[in-house]
Amino acid sequence: MSEKLNRISKTTGNFLEDFRPGQHFRHKGGKTITEGIFTTFTEYTMTTNPLSKNSRYAQALGFRDLVCPPGLVMLVAFSQTVEDISENARANLEYINMRFGSPVYIGDTIEVETKVLGVRPSKSRPNLGIVHVQSTACKNIGDHDEAIVATWERKVQVYKNLEHAEVHPGQIDGDTIECEPSLPAYSESIKRSNISHLTNRDSYFEDFEPGTLIEHSRGRVVTDEHIHMTAILDNTSQVHCNKHMIEKNPEQYVGGKLIIYGGIPFVLCLGLSCPDIGDNAIGDLIYKTGSHSAPLFSGETVYAETEILSKKDFLGRPDLGVVETRLKGHKFERDQAKMDEWNKTQIFSLDRDLILKKRSHYLE
Repeated sequence: MSEKLNRISKTTGNFLEDFRPGQHFRHKGGKTITEGIFTTFTEYTMTTNPLSKNSRYAQALGFRDLVCPPGLVMLVAFSQTVEDISENARANLEYINMRFGSPVYIGDTIEVETKVLGVRPSKSRPNLGIVHVQSTACKNIGDHDEAIVATWERKVQVYKNLEHAEVHPGQIDGDTIECEPSLPAYSESIKRSNISHLTNRDSYFEDFEPGTLIEHSRGRVVTDEHIHMTAILDNTSQVHCNKHMIEKNPEQYVGGKLIIYGGIPFVLCLGLSCPDIGDNAIGDLIYKTGSHSAPLFSGETVYAETEILSKKDFLGRPDLGVVETRLKGHKFERDQAKMDEWNKTQIFSLDRDLILKKRSHYLE
């Protein structure tokens, strides 16, 4: 028997040349929302909405039990796409038309499918290109309560594996996905005095005025704990956890060091804004567009602010309204010329529509 080993060097994920418009992925794994991940996520992101903290409150509003925050649904679903779509990415460029459907509870299982809509090689950097995809997440497939929980598009900058490999450019239209929020009906029998003290009294639909910028008071430092959270969410992209890979070729990677998974500053901004904006939300309707404008690294602190863009009634629900907002995240970097001064750097922006309770129906 030969003592010589047959050495196989594995590569994981797809590169730019592997994508084609119309390609379809049914992603591996899936993920069941356990009490552990639910609690870890809501505490880590500083979520304050009692829908995700207080089962009595959630049930009083007609939900079955504690409701997963939209950010948790998004990251659990999003991370399932990483191995196939962005394992070999340089950066996530844009989130588009992210809509939320059925509520997700502890014990629900989320699985995701993705369709490739576009492939475009870079004109200035021959080793890179942009892949445009549409993903849809369902819960409890095959069960009586099977339902779509989220659907979205995103654009990601992906490396080529082989310099001279043929790329398959093109663009197709996305599918029409029915994904509307599934909300409990309003009940006149709600004892408002029993639950109204559980949320802030100044974050109802009537409290917001377009043209207002709310600077949220809290910040959240991100340390090397980000690697643990990235692993919990099953995001396998090496730019978030493989320090050796980056140190061997720092010029190839953003900032030349580990970059924090973009979903983390995304959901931290949601959490930091929650006391002022989301405490009386019963769901997020849509994230129209979102993008990362600068990387976040370990040791930096995330802050957030929210611009109120407009307001409208929620069709068919006189007890609810929709507030259209622009959530912006930023960090402060020490000025290298004036070390006692700090420069504000925007790291994230998200156009976000929230479904909010109306004071007229929920506050006594």
